[in-house]
Amino acid sequence: MTVSLPKLTPELSDVASDDPSVEEKVLQERAFVDMPGVHGLYVHVPFCVHKCGYCDFYSLAEPSDLATDRQQVFVETMLKEIHRRAAQVRLEPTTVFVGGGTPSLLRPDLWQLLLDDLAELGVLDRIVEFTVEANPEIVTDDLLALLAARGVNRISLGAQSFSTELLQVLERSHDPVSVANAVTRIRRAGIELVNLDLIFGIPGQTLKMVGDDLDAALALEPDHLSYYSLIYEPNTAMTQHLRAGRIQRVDEQIERDMFAMIIDCLAEAGFEHYEISNWAKAGGPPGANDADESTRTKTVCLHNLQYWTNANWLGVGPSAASHINGYRWKNAPHIGQYLGSLSPPIADYEHLPPARYLGEVLMLRLRLLEGVPCDWLDANLPADDPRWQTIEHLVQIGMLKRTHSHVRLTRAGLFIADEVVGRLL
Repeated sequence: MTVSLPKLTPELSDVASDDPSVEEKVLQERAFVDMPGVHGLYVHVPFCVHKCGYCDFYSLAEPSDLATDRQQVFVETMLKEIHRRAAQVRLEPTTVFVGGGTPSLLRPDLWQLLLDDLAELGVLDRIVEFTVEANPEIVTDDLLALLAARGVNRISLGAQSFSTELLQVLERSHDPVSVANAVTRIRRAGIELVNLDLIFGIPGQTLKMVGDDLDAALALEPDHLSYYSLIYEPNTAMTQHLRAGRIQRVDEQIERDMFAMIIDCLAEAGFEHYEISNWAKAGGPPGANDADESTRTKTVCLHNLQYWTNANWLGVGPSAASHINGYRWKNAPHIGQYLGSLSPPIADYEHLPPARYLGEVLMLRLRLLEGVPCDWLDANLPADDPRWQTIEHLVQIGMLKRTHSHVRLTRAGLFIADEVVGRLL
């Protein structure tokens, strides 16, 4: 299908060539040999009503006068990318995650076009978990009904906080009431799983505010919580405010106390802390056997587990990252280079040497509370690798713990996880 790109803005007229890049040719020759299987699909929708000050993900405001043409071309381009990759890999995902940006901002008719095409391509045949990110103020009954009818069974809702004051600091446009309203709509549509995204360490936030946010979140009975500490990413408006002295960073000890409160409160509420920043409702359906792992981890985000265990996943859309058989690449974060392109340009490409790859596996697996399997360490980490000594040192000082089956972070290690795993890269 040929797409004619409208002249919307100078940026959008800068469309990349359809000739494969050097990186793309390397992928065709190496990463895609023997049609590797891909078990996770990530779809990046970059459009937002407003660019929040703390956000470092690739996103751009979607003015109403551009929405119709730009979104149409975007979805058509993305479908071409998916079809092209489907000819290079065995695209057999068990999980799909649509993130952004604000995917719920995409027009319903374009959602239908995207989902129908994925179904016809067979991409949705094996799906166990299908997640779509949404903002509370942009969740409509019509969109949710469409998503539910096409197999979406999980919504990740960007709540961030239930404090109007803190939402203003984050430059979020919704109000706390809209989160509860959105959860009601999601469940009324028949979508099974609800995740709430929350942030702590926001300038001006107190321990009491964190407690209030936890109470408000738990009152909505979510199936999963993602609770992230605020990170001042380079080139974000919030980092500029920090440097200019317009806001102040939360004291480091107070931020640790916030994290401890979150860990303890969610444990008491019956949530399983399975990854540094993620909690799943424990237990499963009524009458389930607690010893049955499939029910105990029913609400764990299966798609993110693909990342943390270095599975093969494919990302489509501007800025989307992929990993196949040890090869990693990322589409250029540029809407103008993406729209209408048959071969989106690649911004980053790497194939880690064995030593660095082992370090990355350690880093990712230690994010999981269960840790790194001992048998994996024995089979993959050479006997003379200095990381054995580092692991033993971290065990001795109480940052890591060795069980009969795994090496994992201790509670003390959780509070300085970046420093701990950094020593093993």
